[in-house]
Formats: sequence, structure tokens, C-alpha cells
Amino acid sequence: MERMPKIEPERIIMKATGVGVVGGSTSGWASMSHLPALAASPDFELRAVSTSRPSSAQSAAVQYGVAAYDNHQELIAHPGVDMVVVSVKVTEHLDIVTAALAAGKTVYSEWPLANGLAHAEKLAELARAASARTVVGLQGRYAPEVRLARDLVRDGYVGKVLGTTMTGSGMAWGAEAAESQVYWYDNANGATPLTSPTLHALDPLHFVLGEFDTVAANLVVGRTTATVAGSGRTVPVTAADQVAVIGTLHSGAAASVFYRGGASRGDNFRWEINGSEGDLVLTSAWGNMQVAQLDLAGGRGKDSTVEPLKPPASYTDDIPAELRGTVGANVARLYAALGKDLAESTYTVPDFEHALARHRLIDAIERAAATGNTQTVH
Repeated sequence: MERMPKIEPERIIMKATGVGVVGGSTSGWASMSHLPALAASPDFELRAVSTSRPSSAQSAAVQYGVAAYDNHQELIAHPGVDMVVVSVKVTEHLDIVTAALAAGKTVYSEWPLANGLAHAEKLAELARAASARTVVGLQGRYAPEVRLARDLVRDGYVGKVLGTTMTGSGMAWGAEAAESQVYWYDNANGATPLTSPTLHALDPLHFVLGEFDTVAANLVVGRTTATVAGSGRTVPVTAADQVAVIGTLHSGAAASVFYRGGASRGDNFRWEINGSEGDLVLTSAWGNMQVAQLDLAGGRGKDSTVEPLKPPASYTDDIPAELRGTVGANVARLYAALGKDLAESTYTVPDFEHALARHRLIDAIERAAATGNTQTVH
């Protein structure tokens, strides 16, 4: 009897997603986070970058070896770009994201998604109408220590969560600013201690413990002027640099969050989760927790102190070793999660609907501060 040849099951090979980065200069945030993550990922391939000037576009073309433009329109039109990454000032998000959605692209926007709730609602609606896959850069939840804390809470390590306190520093928004940071000090530009470092920290808090039910808040402009480094000139400060939020989570647990502009000579980040059976503490010398190197400690039962809790390899080996410990590590982890979503047709990464919910939280905090009344978070 003739033996039939063995038929191997067909291997499905996923085509790499072509990426274009708006704001892809050789010295900006994207160069420290998105570009290394893309270079190390098997799921994505950098195809194009755009910058604001011909000279910086030329430098980017040489460094990255891809097409480079001095405007976002040409990048969006590039036939090899499937996903547009928007890594520019918040004030530019509306126009660029709108254009990318209109072109049928997947869009990854840095956080904040938009300059204010109205623009966030518009972008979320446009994404819905286009049935577009979207991503927002709230990567702090992917830190191994945050994910381990979530699992420990879920598995009962602290018992019933009674309350949580978080204190942090924005690191920027201090007494002195670089010229490139001056726009952060103007509340009208949408990149403030509340919208940026505070919300970057609140998103992981909600990831671990659940959402706010109600919030009260106080937003204070502590420093009314800042000095521009190198020039000595002063600029007015209209963005609140002292952010205090208290509230109740859906679980009934109490929550207290305080973020300050600048840096502290004391602790720049400390987050405690206190429960009926134990405590968890996350700390860092750097206040922007989405890029910080975190330390997790815990104690329970008869323990009199907390001791370090090191995340197992399963929490850290989702990205290449050379990216671990870098400022872009959590961005790389977000890309890894997105790659898995694309391969499995799932939707787990924060998207524009998630971003809209966070913008609504900002709106509730601002209303609470302006009125002095506790707000329900919808």
C-alpha cells in the first residue's frame, strides 16, 4: 500500500504592521520609547517618520533608514503605513488624529488623547464611525510591579481593600523650565500636572483597584511664574501645580492622591494599598510612574514591616532584555500587548473609548475643584 505523504498544518505568518511616527525626531520622546520598541518588535515595522522641519526630517531619515517628511500629511498617505503614532504636542492631536482616521489608519495617540473633553469626545466619535482600531499611550499599567500588585490584590493578599494613598511629583512644572517645556505651564495647552503625570498614575491605580465612584478635588497654582533656563526670562504659570484628589472607589475603598509640580527632596513617588489582611507599597525615586523604575514591597498577617516583592520572570520577559529598565520599557510592553491583540483579534490595550473615560474623570476633577462639590464620575 502506497504511503500517503505527511501533510504539515499550514503555519500562519502574520505580516508586520507598518508604522509611521508623527513626531519622530532624533531627540524627542518617540526616539527614546517608540523607536526602540518598534526596532525590537517582530510584530511592527517602522516605515516612515515625520517631524516639524526639513532639517530634522533629514536627520531622522539618516538615523532610522526610512522615509521621512516634514509634515504629517505625507506620512499618513504613505502606502506602507498601516498605523500612525501621534507623538507631538497635545494641541496638535485633533488635526493629526482626525486626518489619520479619515485615511483609514490604525491610530496610536500619546496621552492625553486631546486638549479637553470636547476634543476627546470628537475623536472617540470619529474612531467609532470609522470602526478604527485605536490605542492611547497609558502604558503605566504594563509595569511588572503594577501587574503583580493587581494579581496580589485579586488573589486576596491584602484582604479587603480599605484605602489607598498615592503621592507623586510631576518632575517638570518646577521653578525652572527648558524652552521646549514652556507650553506645559499654560493650562490652555492641555499638558498639565493633572492631565499628564496625575492621570498617568491614576490609570494604574484604577487598573489595580477599580474606578472612582465619586471625587472631590483641589487644584492650586502654587508657583505663579517660572524661569526659562538659559535665558532668565520668566513666564506666567496658569496650570495648577498642586493637585489634590480624594474619592471613593466603586468597591467602597477610600482613595487619596496628591501630585505636585517639580521634584521633592523627599519621596517622588509612593503608593500604598492598605487592606484588612495586608499592605502593598510601590515606590520610586522618579515621580512619573509611567516611565519610573518601581519597587514593590508587601507585608501581611503578623508581618511588622513590608519586604521587597520581586516580579517573577513571567512579568518581565514579555519584552527583550535590552529594553528592560529603560524609560521606554512600558511602551514596549504596550506594543507587545497590541501585537497580541492584532494576532488574536482581541481588544485589551487602552483605546480611545478608554481615553474618553479618563478625560471625563479629568472633567469631574476640574468641576469638583471649581465648585467645591463632590462629583459623581460617569
